[in-house]
Amino acid sequence: MTTRAERQGRNESLFREVNERIAELNQTFQIEGRSEFLCECSREECKEPISISIDEYETVRRAPTRFFVIPGHEDESVERVIERSDRYVVVEKFGEAADEAEDLDPRS
Repeated sequence: MTTRAERQGRNESLFREVNERIAELNQTFQIEGRSEFLCECSREECKEPISISIDEYETVRRAPTRFFVIPGHEDESVERVIERSDRYVVVEKFGEAADEAEDLDPRS
């Protein structure tokens, strides 16, 4: 049976997959400055964009358990806040949610 943390990890990993394609397109077309990525929170209804640079994106993606979300979309039951800015919050999964994020990491 799937736990809540595992479902959240899968949902966030899906948005990360979409963001991976956005990052690839930005690199292919040598887009500079910020681009619109999707919030990687666990809220199924969330489709909010986050404006970040490819360098900011790559910094977060160095760890498969880290995600960026809209401020206020963090879930402290499965993640801890690593960094805050006025545009986004970087969170790091722990426990089962971290395991699921690592298992579903497209860069692994």
